[in-house]
Amino acid sequence: MILLTILTTICIPLSFVAGIYGMNFEYMRELNWKYGYFIVLGLMIYIGISMFLWFKRKGWFDT
Repeated sequence: MILLTILTTICIPLSFVAGIYGMNFEYMRELNWKYGYFIVLGLMIYIGISMFLWFKRKGWFDT
């Protein structure tokens, strides 16, 4: 049950970011940047890894 909680907690913010950038907006400045896609992708990877490391440091994987 703890593993499912961790997985869900990590995926929720990633789904939020993907949901925002998956909408058909025309006036988001990041969409016209040359590396905007890679910046958002890097942000999502950073969020996922940092949350994983935070859970690991809190000892959630020890049980």
